[in-house]
Amino acid sequence: MKNSNETIKVTPNYSKRTFTIRKYIDGKLFAKYRTIEMSQEEFDSEEMNTDDDWKQFLKSDDYYQV
Repeated sequence: MKNSNETIKVTPNYSKRTFTIRKYIDGKLFAKYRTIEMSQEEFDSEEMNTDDDWKQFLKSDDYYQV
């Protein structure tokens, strides 16, 4: 069984205070998500997230698939 290479790319939208999260498996786009609008304080805090933080975030209900 081959191990897949999973990566996450996150792009902030400063005016809407949301993030677009793209999940890639073996370099191919697998899924695209968008967070719900956040408060300024929450948005600033989430900007410091690591890939592991975003993987954990995707276990919540604070986003939707685009």
